[in-house]
Amino acid sequence: MAKPVTMVVFVLPSTLRHWVSGETEVKVFAIGADRDSPPTLGSALDTLRRTHPTLEERLRDDYGRIRRHINMFVCGENAQGIGGLDCALPPGAEVYVLPALA
Repeated sequence: MAKPVTMVVFVLPSTLRHWVSGETEVKVFAIGADRDSPPTLGSALDTLRRTHPTLEERLRDDYGRIRRHINMFVCGENAQGIGGLDCALPPGAEVYVLPALA
């Protein structure tokens, strides 16, 4: 049986659009680790690294964690509160990327 796959839409603020030719959204596929695991935010960012590496560098640090000054909201909930990089993504998930406010 195949690994689960879902389309994910990253919605970007104007400050990050420079690295994707001014696009407001970037679509990627997130793939589950195995046939019993749902796709996660981490797997979506892994795909983003392959398709848009300069954008992904601005979202994750050298250790693969979401940068301190970046917030990601998965289907309206802060990703940090629902598992961070391990949070499961439902089909057609929208991930809003926002710079953190001081």
